Amino acid sequence: MSPICIKNTGKYGRGVYATRDIQKDELIEVSPVIISPKHEWKYLKKTALFHHCFYWGDDDETVIALGNGSLFNHSYTPNATFDNNLEDLTIDFYAHKDIKAGEEITINYNGEPDDKSPLWFDVIE
Repeated sequence: MSPICIKNTGKYGRGVYATRDIQKDELIEVSPVIISPKHEWKYLKKTALFHHCFYWGDDDETVIALGNGSLFNHSYTPNATFDNNLEDLTIDFYAHKDIKAGEEITINYNGEPDDKSPLWFDVIE
């Protein structure tokens, strides 16, 4: 059984939640990706898909995470992290700390858990 489910947050739309206790460093989700070349970014950012993209590799490409990968909400104090798996063409999500059943699972959209850089939207925590 998957350790996650999708629920309405009541505040930010949909979000990813733990269905059971998850231990620190445990793999939570593996999301296949669709790669969008750099020259397509100017079109992609004008669509609803913009909010579901991740930066990818060293060529300024972006990807759209399939499955539940594009539904993790942002937090400057996240309980999960993600790694771009360039070889397998997936984004792998891991618990950054112990997560209790029923808790929302969040990531830092800047990539690093401690990165407090501003984002393209106003962050409400």
